[in-house]
Amino acid sequence: MTGKQAPDFSLASGDGKTYALKDFQGRHLVLVFYCMNDTPG
Repeated sequence: MTGKQAPDFSLASGDGKTYALKDFQGRHLVLVFYCMNDTPG
């Protein structure tokens, strides 16, 4: 939803680092979520 604050979460990246949403506080950030084929969920 546009204009709503996202809950804090963290994800592991492909390079083995873990990034949290709070790491980007105060900066512009675009998040794109998409469903990959052949995956559950």
